[in-house]
Amino acid sequence: MAGVAEKARFFLERSVPQLREWEEKELFSKEEIRTIVQKRNTHEHRVLSPGNKPSDWSAYAQWEQSLETLRRKRCNRLRIRHLNSAHAGQGRVLSIYDRAVNRHPNSATLWREYLSYTANIKAAKRFRRTMTDALRMMPHDTQLWVMAGRRSARSGDMAAARGFFMRGCRFCTQDGTLWIEYARCEMEWLKKVDQRKSKPGADPLRPDRPQGDDEIRIHDSDEEEDGDEEGDVLLPEPSKDEAKVIDKKAAKQLQNNPAMDGAIPMAIFDIARKQRFFNADSAEQFFVMFASFKDVSVQPQISRHVLDAMDQVYPNHPATCNVHIRQPILGVSPKTADFPRGLREVIPRLSKYLEVTTDRAELERKTARWIDEYLTVEDLDGGIRKVLEHTKGKLASI
Repeated sequence: MAGVAEKARFFLERSVPQLREWEEKELFSKEEIRTIVQKRNTHEHRVLSPGNKPSDWSAYAQWEQSLETLRRKRCNRLRIRHLNSAHAGQGRVLSIYDRAVNRHPNSATLWREYLSYTANIKAAKRFRRTMTDALRMMPHDTQLWVMAGRRSARSGDMAAARGFFMRGCRFCTQDGTLWIEYARCEMEWLKKVDQRKSKPGADPLRPDRPQGDDEIRIHDSDEEEDGDEEGDVLLPEPSKDEAKVIDKKAAKQLQNNPAMDGAIPMAIFDIARKQRFFNADSAEQFFVMFASFKDVSVQPQISRHVLDAMDQVYPNHPATCNVHIRQPILGVSPKTADFPRGLREVIPRLSKYLEVTTDRAELERKTARWIDEYLTVEDLDGGIRKVLEHTKGKLASI
């Protein structure tokens, strides 16, 4: 097997045409090019040596990106409009990340950096391929499923976004992060639907204009497709036990319901209630997220659905009491006139629920946390700040 030096030389020689053009165009001086070669040589030896770490590859890719940024700035300053190697820098960064994830396939950090870079440079085909490889390698990584689902939603394909979220939820059952993000994505879609309703003649359920190159097409297993057709993306398939997390009946409900009445977000919450991770705190997270969408017309009934479930299953739990207390100000900007009006309702609710909660100390801690969040707001009204500080000072267990 060729040694590290030979391998490094192989990769360095591939950049020779680019460096020669830079010198000819006087983008970089001979001394600067010599420094670039030395830097690349150092990075290549580091990443090719035994025991290299993901951070070594990340540092190499980030250095190349900074070099490419400098190259663009100099081209603009010198008014150089055309370079034969204009895209060689991006190609080099992509090659480094490709080699990196092949060397460290279990590094979630490298995969995310790779995906972020491909998205930033709008390399849509590379993004699709990389996302598929990443999900196959790490099907239980919540953030990857969120990234895939949100990208489809941004490109206007909610059906594909729901497919990603549903498939991911079958794998990610250890905590509620993906489930909450799925519900958040649906609430954002409902917000768009409401905005379209206000425009005469507009179809509120029309899809956004899709950007075909951004789409990651899948055939969901619920549709009993083989997924072998040319161009299909073969994502990881859940096991039999994982497939039961969202059965076919629930999947059809989630995927096909127009959801203008908020049925999908409520269905996501109801299915989440059956999972192992679900508890009062995760229900509280659902409620806080739903309540933040004040401008969605069906938000009150969705929030009421969650709160009724909490009152039924976790009565007087600190999480349940906390959402009752915060309800008047959730989703309200502290810089609007509605906030002090809501705060006037919060104070007596706090006194009431501190008396009936099953864990007063925990409720006081939760109260102190959200008060601290508001106190960090810049230019907060002095009167509101004084009320919040006084309220926090009355909490005995802080």
